[in-house]
Formats: sequence, C-alpha cells, structure tokens
Amino acid sequence: MIGCVIAMDREADLLLDQMEVQNTKTLFGKAVYLGKAFKKDVALVLSIEGKVNAAAGACAAIAVGADVVLNFGVAGGLTPERTEVGEVYLIERAVQYDFDLKQLSGREVGTLPGEEENFLPLFCPPLPYPRRALGTGDRFDDSPADHDLLLRLGCDIREMEAGAIAQVCRYAGVPFVSVKAISDVYGSGSTTEQFRKNCKLALLELKSRLPEIFGVL
Repeated sequence: MIGCVIAMDREADLLLDQMEVQNTKTLFGKAVYLGKAFKKDVALVLSIEGKVNAAAGACAAIAVGADVVLNFGVAGGLTPERTEVGEVYLIERAVQYDFDLKQLSGREVGTLPGEEENFLPLFCPPLPYPRRALGTGDRFDDSPADHDLLLRLGCDIREMEAGAIAQVCRYAGVPFVSVKAISDVYGSGSTTEQFRKNCKLALLELKSRLPEIFGVL
C-alpha cells in the first residue's frame, strides 16, 4: 500500500479527485482516506501543515499498512539557479534546519540523536525529475538568516513537512519518497505573494505527474 502524507487540502485534492475512496477513518488525529488510485492500494492522510502534524500523519499511514510513504506538494526554492517556479523535483535528502543541538553536542545543525549526518536520505525511484536537497522547518518566512543557513547546509528547497516524515520512516524502516513543485523562489519578491500567485500552477504540474509517480511505486 502507498501511504500518502499530504499537508494541505488543495494538495490532497489532486489525488482525491482521481481516487476511489472505499473507507475513511481518523487516526492520530488525522483524516485517513483508504481506497485505490492508478490501480494501486492507497491510504491518503491529510496531515495539515507543520513537522509534528506531518510526523503524526506518517505514523497514521504506516499504522494502516503503508509499505512505502509518499509526500507530494508545493515548496519554496532557495535560488533561481537550482529551482524554477512550476518545476517538479525529486527530493534525494532532507534536513530539519530548525533542529539545533550544536551548542551542546558540537554537531551540525539538523543532526538528530543517533544519526551521524544531518541529512536523511530518501528513496529515489526511477523518475525523470531533477534531484534536489530539502530543508524542513516550522517556518514560512523571508528571513535572510534562515536563507543563509539553508544555503550553508546545502539545501535547494524548503518546506515544513518532509524532513519530519523522513525521520518517522527511518525509524519504521519504510521507504520514503518526496516530490515537490516550486511555488516561489527566494529573492524574486515576497514568497507569500509568489505562493499565492503560483500555487495553482505548481499544483497543476504535480497533478499531471501523479500517474507517472504512482506507476513506479
């Protein structure tokens, strides 16, 4: 079963519109839609935005039997050289840039307890999308300090969920795939205004790729 952990209603609707829902339930406080899409068994979990919500959503997906977890949605690009509005990217690694024990441990920002590296690797199926590194944090802002940190860590894209889902999936031993479409790019004006302007475009790009994504899972 493919467990889809999706943050926003408008992102979830991309799949629900093409899904035969057979049952619904609430688990870990999250709505879970069970059924079929693209000839695959699917559990879609609407997690709501943020890392803790995403982690709860991943737990719900795994609890109902997901043997692979998929997260797709819109995200922000950090540089125009590495990201483009409307383009779709496959995430190959993710870091939680707001997890910081460096002052106590001396280890790089984002390094979780028990891990040697701050980035967690994701499963990358054979999809013809550019691969990028992602930073996850519980912030949507235009902060130069956050931007500088993300670039220093080696991130190309930022959002609020995938790093937390990667952590849960690592603990559970379940492969995790994340695909992101860019709605805004830092340095091209207010990311909030870009998001509002370009979100629909990014969502349409994602929707067109869902058959291909589900086909390789």
